[in-house]
Amino acid sequence: MIKSNDLIVFYDGDCGFCNRTVAFVLKYDKTKRIQFAAIQTEFTQALFKAKNLPSPDLSTFYFLENENVYQKSTAALRLAKHLKFPRSFLRFFWIVPRFIRDGVYDFIAKRRQRLSNGYCVIPSKEDRERFLEFSR
Repeated sequence: MIKSNDLIVFYDGDCGFCNRTVAFVLKYDKTKRIQFAAIQTEFTQALFKAKNLPSPDLSTFYFLENENVYQKSTAALRLAKHLKFPRSFLRFFWIVPRFIRDGVYDFIAKRRQRLSNGYCVIPSKEDRERFLEFSR
């Protein structure tokens, strides 16, 4: 199903803010290895079930790295190291305690629909194969 070196962003496919985040990662991914899967896809549901994880929450950002699924601010910070300079410096927010990082994350997640509604990622031909619902 997945390989040990896969990097996968799981996002709410119906959320404009989440789609803008995907567009941001597509633009600044330094290795072009990061793949994407909407939380609503069968692929995501099957992966979470296979890993004995609870059903994914649409308001939560997930990132798979080294076969582990991370969520919320931890997922975002683990993703940051795969982005082009200077965006990779976002990972230095590790110094902020997780309860504070996740508190800020939850504040934004509650308002994500109002922050950016109606945005849809239309991937290029070469990026399309990085979206798992299209390629698997």
